[in-house]
Amino acid sequence: MTRKRKGKSKNKGISNLTNTILSILKKERNQSFNYKQIAAKLGVNDASSRNQIIKTLAKLAVQKEIEEVERGKFRAIINTEYHTGILDLAAKGNGYVICEDFEDDVFIASNNINRALNGDEVEFYAYKRRKRGKLEGEITNVIKRAKSEYVGVIQIIENKNFAFVVPDSNKMYKDIFVPINKINKAEDGDKVLVTLEDWPEKADSPYGRVIQVLGKPGDHNTEIHAILAEYGLPHEFPHEVEAYANQLDTSITKEEIAKRRDMRKDLTFTIDPKDAKDFDDALSFEVLDNGLYEIGIHIADVSHYLEEGTVLDDEAYERATSVYLVDRVVPMLPEVLSNNACSLRPHEEKYTFSAVFQINDKAEIKNEWFGRTVTYSDARYAYEEAQAVIESKTNTIPVDVSLTGKTYQTDQKLADAILKMDELAKIMRAQRMRNGAISFDKVEVKFNLDDNNNPEGVFFKTSKDANKLIEEFMLLANRKVSEFIGKQSPKKTFVYRVHDEPDDSKLAALQNVVGRFGYKLNFKDRKSTTASLNNLLQEVVGKKEQNLVDTLTIRSMSKAEYTTHNIGHYGLAFNYYSHFTSPIRRYPDVMAHRLLQHYLDGGKSVNEEVYEEKCQHSSNMENLATKAERDSIKYMQIRFMEDHKDEEFVGVISGVTDWGIYVEIISNKCEGMVSVRDMKDDHYAFDQDQYAMVGRKSGMTYQLGDEVIVKVKNTDLVKKHLDFNLLGKPE
Repeated sequence: MTRKRKGKSKNKGISNLTNTILSILKKERNQSFNYKQIAAKLGVNDASSRNQIIKTLAKLAVQKEIEEVERGKFRAIINTEYHTGILDLAAKGNGYVICEDFEDDVFIASNNINRALNGDEVEFYAYKRRKRGKLEGEITNVIKRAKSEYVGVIQIIENKNFAFVVPDSNKMYKDIFVPINKINKAEDGDKVLVTLEDWPEKADSPYGRVIQVLGKPGDHNTEIHAILAEYGLPHEFPHEVEAYANQLDTSITKEEIAKRRDMRKDLTFTIDPKDAKDFDDALSFEVLDNGLYEIGIHIADVSHYLEEGTVLDDEAYERATSVYLVDRVVPMLPEVLSNNACSLRPHEEKYTFSAVFQINDKAEIKNEWFGRTVTYSDARYAYEEAQAVIESKTNTIPVDVSLTGKTYQTDQKLADAILKMDELAKIMRAQRMRNGAISFDKVEVKFNLDDNNNPEGVFFKTSKDANKLIEEFMLLANRKVSEFIGKQSPKKTFVYRVHDEPDDSKLAALQNVVGRFGYKLNFKDRKSTTASLNNLLQEVVGKKEQNLVDTLTIRSMSKAEYTTHNIGHYGLAFNYYSHFTSPIRRYPDVMAHRLLQHYLDGGKSVNEEVYEEKCQHSSNMENLATKAERDSIKYMQIRFMEDHKDEEFVGVISGVTDWGIYVEIISNKCEGMVSVRDMKDDHYAFDQDQYAMVGRKSGMTYQLGDEVIVKVKNTDLVKKHLDFNLLGKPE
């Protein structure tokens, strides 16, 4: 018996050879291969293996799955239609391809990923699953890699002359092999940035080279720089860019003033966060003899300093946006511009690009003007100070909100201007709501940090009347600039900020979730949809489920993006909308300034394809910056929870999956996971229809939206993961 088993094992040959040969021929379907070439690809050279390959090739040719194009050389017969799309990998190694050819995403099992990585543009073919009849696919070729650089921890294998980098991202399913001569002086356990160089046919892992040592895992600066590096975002300016910016002439000259509308005598002020360092927008207010109000929205004239074709402009375009991390800002422009020359600081003259409106008491626009100006800011307000004026209807600023740290009286004209503009802003906002705008006032999580960037506390930032005053006038400028160009004939190329209508399936999914809390939505038409969404967002204010519902509602919306093809802005209920008001921190606003001036000067329409490519780049960079910002908040939340491991917290179940439940703590919005393996009082199973974990013996349910009590089990700063122990439900 023993001898027979050994003999069987010896003659087993190459496993799964048929599928392997088909995979090789399909992947390189425009080439033909003989048995020797296939043997070489498989790394075999013994006679038994070669004979097995020859027989398998002959069998596949008889079955008409491959064809013999010349003697001994075979090529796959392609009866399949191939598609292209973007791969979205899940943490477990499976994925989905997002493809315009199909209504639903196409599932890709981990064994059919074929070396594609998350975000790659891939070629694939699709087929119906036998069991469920849904589409499944196999990736046949990687057309374009989404990224080539990854952050991870290096593990140096002693006495082996190589190392592996274990990526931080749970969507990178392979460790990266690094030869010892390419570790760039990294030490075992360092967090590094590695670039992919090759993925040999026979290699299980891709080959890479360490291009930067970031530091020790868990160290604050290491982790912040790792977040930036993960998304390919810089943390400092190249020397030549800084040098170029520092030699710019930032003086205000008579010659330049003569080319502009001089608005230095108009009452002008800024309203910004207390800790703001760059002020890219200011408002001016004058009462005209005809009873109208002349209100100017004045924006830093960044394009005056940022000349096309310079290293400074190239760097700003590549960045496309400033990145607002939890402890720092990574600016789009060097400090000499962002915080000095272009910042509309109080009691300083500045070059500005302005939208000036004459408005009546009903907030109706009676006249508009756009162009370059020079302005002088009479005062700087924090949002809290402007809010104090609005709430008290006086010019007195109390000590607890004052920038100066003491009670003071602001100029009465400035206070009157704020109060009148608040009235007009409320009329404009009400009109937007009637037109179908959606009111997203999501609570922002902020941290009180000590001098060493340790989180001492969490607080929530909400939008009040002062914030909404600024928002409405910025929206007005953005909308009117966009209309001014968008309505011209013949059509002129411009940079629009668009927002498509929400997908019906996403709205239906939202209804399923919020229905668990007793809310009902009406999707009969656009008007009823926006009205019911606004009612929902209003009803949840102050309730335990507010953050969850706010987040889910935002996710049900389409993503706003930049494009030259105007389709309007659904969320704002505008037919025309652009970004014009923040050129210090957004490159699309710089493009809008340049194009507006070009058309004001009588210029012809610019090349649409060139600007569409710039719009796509700007949208992509905005998306990466948003992800980095979220990661930095998650990182700081975990640091905060490290110091509260012995405390019990009340949270809301914010997600339920087959591997556990996610809980968001009500008091600080930190979210963590309770693994189903740690729910030991019963055997729990995931009920997809109820969005719940249900105990088989007790029938105990933990459902989406339920309040629960949790305690920190584990904090992982490297993986940015927070684990909870479930203590039960509040009594």
